Amino acid sequence: MTTFLSILAQEAAPQAPGLGGIFVPMILIMGMFYFILIRPQRKAQKAQDELRKGLRVGDKVITIGGIHGIVTGMTDKTVSVKLAESLSVKFDRSAIATVTSSKANSDDTKSGDSDSQSSEKEIEG
Repeated sequence: MTTFLSILAQEAAPQAPGLGGIFVPMILIMGMFYFILIRPQRKAQKAQDELRKGLRVGDKVITIGGIHGIVTGMTDKTVSVKLAESLSVKFDRSAIATVTSSKANSDDTKSGDSDSQSSEKEIEG
C-alpha cells in the first residue's frame, strides 16, 4: 500500500512543449504582422507608384517637400515642375507626393460642369 501511495505522491516530470507548441504561436504572430503592417504598406507603395507612372504634362502636383507646381516636362526619372512664371525646377519622380488636379480630370469636370449647369437651368425654368 505504501508503494502505491508513494507512486501517487510523486509529481509528474515536466514535459517540454512539442514543436507544435512553439511554432503555432510564432506562425500566428508572423501572419498578424503581415496583415497589419506589411500588406497595407505594400498597397500604399503600389498606389504611389501608379500615381507617379500616370503623371502627364499639365498636372498640378505637390512634392514631398510641400512645393506646389504644374508639370511642364518629363523624362524616365525626372519631372520638370513650373513653380512660377519663369521658374521651372527638375525633381526626381519619387519626389512627387500627390497630384492635386489632373489635366484629364479637369477636362472631364469642365464637360460635367456644363451638363450640370444646363440641367439646373431646366429645373429652374
